Amino acid sequence: MKRAPGPSVRLKLTLSYAGFLMVAGILMLVAAWLAGQPGKSFDFLLRYVPSDVMSALGSVVPGNDSFLLRAFAPAAAIVLAFLLVFGLLGGWLLAGRMLAPLARITDATRRAATGSLSHRIELEGRQDEFRELADTFDAMLARLEAHIAEQQRFAANASHELRTPLAITQTLLDVARNDRNGDTGELVDRLRVVNTRAIDLTEALLLLSRAEQRSFTREPVDLSLIAEEATETLLPLADKHGLTIETFCDATPTVGSHALLLQLSTNLVHNAIVHNLPERGTVWVTTSARPESAVLTVENTGERLTQRSVSALAEPFLRGSDRVRTDHAGVGLGLAIVKSITEAHDGTLLLAPRPAGGLRVTVQLHADR
Repeated sequence: MKRAPGPSVRLKLTLSYAGFLMVAGILMLVAAWLAGQPGKSFDFLLRYVPSDVMSALGSVVPGNDSFLLRAFAPAAAIVLAFLLVFGLLGGWLLAGRMLAPLARITDATRRAATGSLSHRIELEGRQDEFRELADTFDAMLARLEAHIAEQQRFAANASHELRTPLAITQTLLDVARNDRNGDTGELVDRLRVVNTRAIDLTEALLLLSRAEQRSFTREPVDLSLIAEEATETLLPLADKHGLTIETFCDATPTVGSHALLLQLSTNLVHNAIVHNLPERGTVWVTTSARPESAVLTVENTGERLTQRSVSALAEPFLRGSDRVRTDHAGVGLGLAIVKSITEAHDGTLLLAPRPAGGLRVTVQLHADR
């Protein structure tokens, strides 16, 4: 945005300091002049001037007006000139000292505008308006740098994940072209599996983008009904794995997108099923209404996890500590989508290892009042 050139803030502050000092000096001199003439309709000033001050003025200021003017005017001019010079110099130095933090903030802003997000102001000193602004700007740069780094990792991972099924498809087609007498039925089945995975990954990426953009309609929903719907949908998968799903769902009203919250619940239950014990595992699905929040908790049995490994599970394309792929392991975006949907609903996602093994995932959303 182009602007017309104007005086700097430092110059404006300098003139303001000097002008204020000049006005104060003039008022002081006028008050001294008037105080020396109590008989000329200025008696009202006597109420506000102490008697000892009046006595001192009376002892040094003669009563003759012309003499008073000749004696007072040169001294007043000298005082005002001194105040003007002192105000300009002092104001310039004071303004420069006061605005020094602003110069550092401006320099950091220019660096950030050129793409350098690693620079921090780190303004020292006690808390004031400038330091509060600098700390806020540093925090914003840190969040922005982390967000961009996360987006870059996500883009790299998404490119890798999308390239894998395409490379497999290309290999299968090359083999089929070189072996025209091969079994086309087996080729079609394998291509179908690879294509299904590519479609699932694309849909997951679109869903993640939709959640991050918050392009959805909010409406009153019951989180318990959504959790039960997700559980019933995945019961066949749980039976196939030999798992038991136990639900404890009380009425849990909240506000949000039914479709996205259903996807969130489905992802949590699906993740709890596929990352469980080989047999006789259990999944617990619980919803509860609190005064200020609606809570969905999904727990499962499984191998023992550490808090460090659990804290990274919501990273895109991460499938546990060893990133093992299984037939139902998904595309590695399950908990990443859960995290994105939770944040889009201004909620909180908590991941914690269970002492006996497995994972506890808690989603806290705002209650519908």
